[in-house]
Amino acid sequence: MQNTQSYLKSRQKTLDLITTSMLISLVFVATLFLNIRLPISANGGLVHLGTAMLFIASILFGPKKGALAGAIGMGLFDMFGGWVLWVPITILARGLQGYIVGKIAWLNGHNGDSISLNLTATIVSIPFMSAVYYIGEGILYANWIAPLASIPGDLLQNILGIIIALPICVALKKIPSFK
Repeated sequence: MQNTQSYLKSRQKTLDLITTSMLISLVFVATLFLNIRLPISANGGLVHLGTAMLFIASILFGPKKGALAGAIGMGLFDMFGGWVLWVPITILARGLQGYIVGKIAWLNGHNGDSISLNLTATIVSIPFMSAVYYIGEGILYANWIAPLASIPGDLLQNILGIIIALPICVALKKIPSFK
């Protein structure tokens, strides 16, 4: 009996590791290959579909996997995309955003199945993500005015993420594996 429980526990840990790794990879790939550099910010500004993947991961798999997928997936993008200075800021901003979305979407046993909670979760996460990037950019460039130029891009990216992620989550929740 104990061997069976140990085996099942080990199997579940392996499945969790595989799922989390796949979510990290999906966020990374969506950020790397599906992005547009914006001309509105002196420091670049980037709109990408990694945010939609972060929302999907957080809504479907909860706060822990969502936080890890966002933090590591987008942190890897910064590392390999030439934005190394931004890695710690991105890890904090996107980890926090993924955690907030997952925590709200999974309130009271909903497990990401409430459209209104999912929408609320994504909207509530935006100011936290933007604030971390604003403070990070302010510290990096010793300027508290310049980071204001990044806020429209942050908002656009998150709105696009919401528009893409919520219908995908509704469709995926119809599949028995995601119920």
